[in-house]
Amino acid sequence: MKFSLVSLLAFGLTVDAHAIFQKLSVNGKDNGQLTGIRAPNNNNPVQDVNSQNMACGQPGSKSNTVITVNGGDRLGAYYGHVIGGAQFANDADHPIAKSHKGPVMAYLAKVDNAASASSNGQKWFKIWQDGFDTNSKKWGVDNLINNQGWVYFNLPQCIAPGQYLLRVEVIALHSANKPGQAQFYQSCAQINVQSGGSFSPSQTVSFPGAYQANHAGIQTSIYGLTGQPDNGGKAYSVPGPSPISC
Repeated sequence: MKFSLVSLLAFGLTVDAHAIFQKLSVNGKDNGQLTGIRAPNNNNPVQDVNSQNMACGQPGSKSNTVITVNGGDRLGAYYGHVIGGAQFANDADHPIAKSHKGPVMAYLAKVDNAASASSNGQKWFKIWQDGFDTNSKKWGVDNLINNQGWVYFNLPQCIAPGQYLLRVEVIALHSANKPGQAQFYQSCAQINVQSGGSFSPSQTVSFPGAYQANHAGIQTSIYGLTGQPDNGGKAYSVPGPSPISC
């Protein structure tokens, strides 16, 4: 449900700057709202890296759909301020607040049945990331906002056929100079790779477990001497493993 700003204030409801991954596109085709997606039913972040919700977000929507993809396909993950997109007309925090700078990442975990597999206890490997560009001073979140909530990446051609959970994650670092204040926004899509290669990861990570709260890319100040979120001109250390190379 969407509310006007006036009604939100009148009823004492919170207007926040959060976001939810809620749609998946394949080669430009939008599969629709929450189709094949496990998404939280609110836009609050996970902030404890040891939480079971680090895998696919807080419990929320479920889908029986498994989306068909192929190795090499162009995937798009859509973030909106709330389920459905904007929270109200002219929502300045849709798809996410401009202040919420940070990286965007995508992981896969191979499963027997993507519609029924547990989000927890899976073995994940990273396939893509968009961190911080020291030349342009742009973060992954900046690119998400510039693309009206979409982040795009190619499913590696070498991914072996089978069913997977696709975990897409934003980490907002605007308050991350204090312990436990990085904000994690993640959902999982359910996909079936029909054709691809024979890649099998030699190393995987678990959620929770992949991240440490004091990692340099999680507890960090992104503000330089001028107060701008330019990471002081330094390279940013993206949490988790490096993306696979086919």
